[in-house]
Amino acid sequence: MSSYSDQNPSRTSDILPVKEIPGGYGLPFFGPIKDRIDFYYSQGADEFYRSRIKKYNSTVFRVNSPPGPFNAKDSKVVVLLDALTFPILFDTSKVEKRNVFIGTFMPCTHFTGGYRICAYLDPSETKHNVLKSFFLSTLAKLHKQLIPTFRASVTQMFTDLESELSDKGEANFNPISDKMSFDFLFRLFGNKSSYDTSVGGEGNSDLDRWLLFQLAPLITLGLKYLPNCLEDLLLHTFPLPYFLVKSGYEKVHDELHEAAAGLLDEAEQHGLSRDEASHNLLFLVGFNSYGGTKVIFPAVLKYVGTGGEDLHRRLAEEIRSVVKEEGGVTLSGLNKMSLTKSVVWEALRIEPPVVFQYGKAKEDITVTSHDASYVIKKDEMICGYQPFATKDPKVFENPEVFVPDRFLGDGEKLIKYVYWSNGRESDDPTANNKQCPAKDMVVLLSRMMVVEFFLRYDTFSVEVGTLLLGSSVTFKSVTKAI
Repeated sequence: MSSYSDQNPSRTSDILPVKEIPGGYGLPFFGPIKDRIDFYYSQGADEFYRSRIKKYNSTVFRVNSPPGPFNAKDSKVVVLLDALTFPILFDTSKVEKRNVFIGTFMPCTHFTGGYRICAYLDPSETKHNVLKSFFLSTLAKLHKQLIPTFRASVTQMFTDLESELSDKGEANFNPISDKMSFDFLFRLFGNKSSYDTSVGGEGNSDLDRWLLFQLAPLITLGLKYLPNCLEDLLLHTFPLPYFLVKSGYEKVHDELHEAAAGLLDEAEQHGLSRDEASHNLLFLVGFNSYGGTKVIFPAVLKYVGTGGEDLHRRLAEEIRSVVKEEGGVTLSGLNKMSLTKSVVWEALRIEPPVVFQYGKAKEDITVTSHDASYVIKKDEMICGYQPFATKDPKVFENPEVFVPDRFLGDGEKLIKYVYWSNGRESDDPTANNKQCPAKDMVVLLSRMMVVEFFLRYDTFSVEVGTLLLGSSVTFKSVTKAI
């Protein structure tokens, strides 16, 4: 049996009591259905977990994880909801990550060209190392192009934002950002604008539908005119068919396949077939990267925008002084922007773009929370709900509050408790782990987004809400820098 503890040596599983994992799964079939209804409709995700923490007086317990019957073979999981037990899900020597990328179910491989994409492979599978090495090599080669390519793409975004704000008195940031993100990523990986292909300006919409159909069992539409029972039947009972999004996916795939010919040449040198590499590359671009920026960019601007004029003044001063000192926007300059880095990490902490992590225990494992130790048996499925782990009140002071300065100075040591990329923020993705290969790129781009805003504007005001995936941000005003 292995023991896992993420705390000081003075507080190990040898000192804290070993307890039985509380909770249960209810009656076969009916238990998972009841938990699914609670999760989506009666309580919502946060209250679903919060009420059970209170009921069991534990951040570790047993429950059924959605979507439950039909979409998943087994919904029984052990849930981890604190910062100390959660990292066991990153340890691939202890947990298997085969086919658990988005939960207890896996979408049909038709959505990914008939291949089990790298995200669904366990590191023990040979193909995982080959694909992940290809991804990391590709991202390393493109690293120097990130800043100039992003700056070229973001200019149009600001033009669209200001135009809509002028015409309508407000501007919905999400669709404007999504179009920019998709074109930027196509430029980066394909070395040409998506507008110069048959994809045009609709590529992000094609990917949105493709993402939605894969993630449908995990979402709720919240439509007042659609009864819960009907939505549950449509979204959570049967997987949505690929043929409804096939044409859009194939259009984007074919254009990227042609534009990224040079990268696919390198993939063949890694021993990959051109076709398999192209579908994996599109997943990296469309799911990992575009899907990430689709959630992260609005989240960052939500918290920065509502942070007030004093925060805006401090960010503007830091960003402009460093850019002036560096003679432009540079990688070294971005690393000098301490407040900008802290703001992005805090946004990732308080609203992680990925909310779940899963893994199956390879052996009996003892995990230790703040209060007790628990034994997870071999072959049990483990589920971590990330927004609770990253807002653990025993790690972070005022965990529900956005604190821009949280990671300044000695506070930077706390970034090891920022979980969003299937790993710690203080760790790096490798070919042998499951951390998102684009993790560093997404963080860098989030900083770039803040930088570009405050190079143009002194302050801005926003109105925020929620969408199927993440937050919505509507700009109400911007004050241009003089």
